[in-house]
Amino acid sequence: MSDIKADVFLDITNLVCPMTFVKAKATMEDMEVGQIIEIRMNEGEPIQNVPRSLKEEGHEILKVINNNDGTYTVFVKKGGQE
Repeated sequence: MSDIKADVFLDITNLVCPMTFVKAKATMEDMEVGQIIEIRMNEGEPIQNVPRSLKEEGHEILKVINNNDGTYTVFVKKGGQE
């Protein structure tokens, strides 16, 4: 599926916007700078909004995978001060 090794996995397929971003942001706050999170989310608003919002927060979107089942997997590297 991917050659990226995630430090944290988060499934937000059971949430709707804006809680999808709130949960992703809260989870990332507990991570160290440089760690990678793998987030599974639904198509539609979550895949349109969550990656964009995380990028605006200073994080790096490494890869977006369409799982072809109505969900996406997004790999994000936590940004911030080293």
